[in-house]
Amino acid sequence: MTNSDKGFFDIYGGKYVAEVLRRPLDELEEEFNKAITDKSFLEELSLIQRDYIGRETPLLFAERSTKILGGAQIYIKLEGLANTGAHKINNAIGQCLLAKRMGKKRIIAETGAGQHGVATAAACAKLGLECTVYMGEVDVRRQQPNVSSMEMYGAKVHAVTSGSRTLKDAVNEAMRDWASNPDDTHYCLGSALGPAPFPDMVRYFQSVIGREVKKQAEERKLDLAALIACCGGGSNSIGFFTPFIDLPSPRLIAVEAGGIGPGIGENASRMTGNASREGILQGYKSRFLLDEDGQALPTRSISAGLDYCGIGPQLAALGKSGRIEFTSALDKEALDAVKFFARNEGVLFAMESAHAGAEAIKLAPKLPKDKAIIINMSGRGDKDIFITCPVFRPQEWKEFLISELERLNENLDIHNAKIMGE
Repeated sequence: MTNSDKGFFDIYGGKYVAEVLRRPLDELEEEFNKAITDKSFLEELSLIQRDYIGRETPLLFAERSTKILGGAQIYIKLEGLANTGAHKINNAIGQCLLAKRMGKKRIIAETGAGQHGVATAAACAKLGLECTVYMGEVDVRRQQPNVSSMEMYGAKVHAVTSGSRTLKDAVNEAMRDWASNPDDTHYCLGSALGPAPFPDMVRYFQSVIGREVKKQAEERKLDLAALIACCGGGSNSIGFFTPFIDLPSPRLIAVEAGGIGPGIGENASRMTGNASREGILQGYKSRFLLDEDGQALPTRSISAGLDYCGIGPQLAALGKSGRIEFTSALDKEALDAVKFFARNEGVLFAMESAHAGAEAIKLAPKLPKDKAIIINMSGRGDKDIFITCPVFRPQEWKEFLISELERLNENLDIHNAKIMGE
């Protein structure tokens, strides 16, 4: 089940949109299918992947972690070393290059943790395109470093104040913008969800991760027992898993946000949560956290990138068939994984990726030493300083923020005094 069947993966997927979006989606699907068979497009994409993104990314043997846990060999796919710090750039460059080919001048995007927003802003700067990013107000507050980076690349960042003010609401605002400006604008959707052809398109551009992993594992003659990836909407996981989907092994394990517990509003577990059900939302059919009236329920996760009520339709179908195993990690387990791999491997996981790391810590000791597991470190943790520092060093962080506020106020007073003097 690598490609969709007319936009569907089993019963999931589709194109449930207003008529105004039918034409741009059909046009996008047609141009995408042409581009991926066009030698010149693929050569340009490959060149940018090599020289700008920095592909291929390394596969690191986590030697110390392997010895400490005492089971299967642990390897880490370092997508955090890709330009802009996460896997999101693979899809952003692909879509923006396609949009430029189509004659679009303006790119819009939604973002949760901010990594897709940063990647899209960077891709637009590289390719000379105008960029607008929609980001929930809650996520803007907890991901200020990424907001700053987006603006540095020249993007306009709109804080979305409706609904839960998180990723779901950012998607809604981006869809409204696209419906109003379909002729000159392309919506660069950041995950493998939404109406067709987005799930196929995002998977295609992210599958470079899985292709590299397959080659790297074969070169090292690894006996793979499992691939583990975090899973929000699912772009990193489906890209990571793609070359292995139609094979009987290894195990493919997707880790959702367990948040602070199993209760409604305490997590973002769409495949394992107790409020998960089938539904149609934001243009596609999949598994969502919904109430009895079909309305999206509140979600919670320490990682903004996993804090979303839905999951990509292909992942939902593969979970239903059993090819992908779904589990979850609590916020605390993810934080513990950040510290574990930082201390033992010198690798700082993003909070999203740390959910996969948490599962690996649990799984590795249960497997034989001649087996290997690979974690997709989908992003690095620089962006999470405002989340991790209050946990790991609360007093020092509080004192730092107070001193910074005092310094900023002092500089503002000096600046205002100069203006008044003039």
